[in-house]
Amino acid sequence: MGFTVDPRVLRGNHFRLMAKNVPITVARGDGIGPEIMEATLSILAGGGARLDIEEIEIGEKVYLRGNPAGIEPSAWDSLRRTKVFLKAPITTPQGGGFKSLNVTTRKAFGLYANIRPCLSYDPYIRTKHPKMDVVIVRENEEDTYSGIEHRRTYDVTQCLKLISRPGCEKIVRYAFEYARAYGRKKVTCFTKDNIMKMTDGLFHKVFDEIGAEYADLEKEHWIVDIGAAKLADTPEVFDVIVMPNLYGDILSDVAAQIAGSVGLAGSANIGDGCAMFEAIHGSAPRRAGQNLANPSGLFLGAVQMLVHIGQADVAEKVHNAWLKTIEDGIHTYDIFREGVSRQKVGTREFAQAVVARLGQKPAKLKPVDYSKAPTRPLTSRPPYQRDTAKRELVGADVFVFWPTGTMDQLAAKLQPLAPDGMRLEMLSNRGMKVWPGGMAETFTVDETRCRYQLPEDKPGSISHEVLEKLLNRIRQAGIEWVKVENLYNFDGKPGFSRGQGQ
Repeated sequence: MGFTVDPRVLRGNHFRLMAKNVPITVARGDGIGPEIMEATLSILAGGGARLDIEEIEIGEKVYLRGNPAGIEPSAWDSLRRTKVFLKAPITTPQGGGFKSLNVTTRKAFGLYANIRPCLSYDPYIRTKHPKMDVVIVRENEEDTYSGIEHRRTYDVTQCLKLISRPGCEKIVRYAFEYARAYGRKKVTCFTKDNIMKMTDGLFHKVFDEIGAEYADLEKEHWIVDIGAAKLADTPEVFDVIVMPNLYGDILSDVAAQIAGSVGLAGSANIGDGCAMFEAIHGSAPRRAGQNLANPSGLFLGAVQMLVHIGQADVAEKVHNAWLKTIEDGIHTYDIFREGVSRQKVGTREFAQAVVARLGQKPAKLKPVDYSKAPTRPLTSRPPYQRDTAKRELVGADVFVFWPTGTMDQLAAKLQPLAPDGMRLEMLSNRGMKVWPGGMAETFTVDETRCRYQLPEDKPGSISHEVLEKLLNRIRQAGIEWVKVENLYNFDGKPGFSRGQGQ
């Protein structure tokens, strides 16, 4: 292959490459994946992309060979070598414990920033929002996508939402760095911190802290529900939006669809040393093998890849040719519209039309200009500084299986069991306080949270041995505990939320 990488920028997301060809790993995927990958690669080749391609097999065939990860160990070796992955959509078999390969790849290589541009192409592609130009920056590694789920009782299953300070700092800073590097004017944060005050509250707090360092950019925060409504109704008021994982996943699809089509949206997954590029849509097995699929989503992901690896010249050439093709009305079936489109074409023919327009630029759509694409690493950031607050164990939330009986009966059993200065503060069911002073109208299920803690007006801490004693007493009382969450104070302030109604 013969290439060298400047070690000063290897940590960044824009590599300064010193040789002609860049190695990348390619996976053709499932369903329509092989067709749209072939079309995409043909356009890149026509545009003079300087690539050495290593192909790997991932997805449905690998899953069905008994590999629940959907990727073989040898494929990981290729990704470690190239550090650049162009991936077509895959099919994850239903049931059977198969895990999402996308999530696995993102987390394995620390691809924490998911970049999804959502741009309208009015009047050539139908949209109610002709001036839409939004970039969604989605946190990519944590939140509910940690995938930690349990069925705990007959009635209750759980999914853990994990938000970390370093995770928030990485994605928020990336959003501001992206906005500054690409000449954007505003960064907006969406959270639900009016309800999830600690997890989403942390994301919002970090956004405010880091945003204060970027005086040249406008900052704002929206609660995600009304923010989503505003995005769907008036997307032109947004510029760059940064969000936790789940909201970003959902709303980037919404944004892509209202811009024109999910099928047109590409995605970059950026980490400190590796990156993955893909379409945001699925493998659409019903359309496979029919020469119908629109390759544009994967192609536009590949354009982001070209910028990332330092081939902005090729990115500009092929992207402008694609825009000229759209402008000339050469459309696949999904975006074809009588009176606007001129010719309905298949996957291969669309790629050929783009190649035929290499060197041309659109006349009405805005041409792209990547001559000022950033070469500095947008992933650079100050070293993480962990909090040094005093951390004290002050109690525990003990979740117990209580399928029959009243909350007063359960409290009567649990109150005498509190050891060493602790007391039973409350019982809650699905988050709602049901003792003391619960309401008869509150619906309850077979799992109840029992909060034991030191009185708030008596500073101090307890040992883990005290909690072990408590759990043994609960078990000996004939009550099954199914989960324990320790309660900590940080510099005397509770590191846990109150129950609803408490």
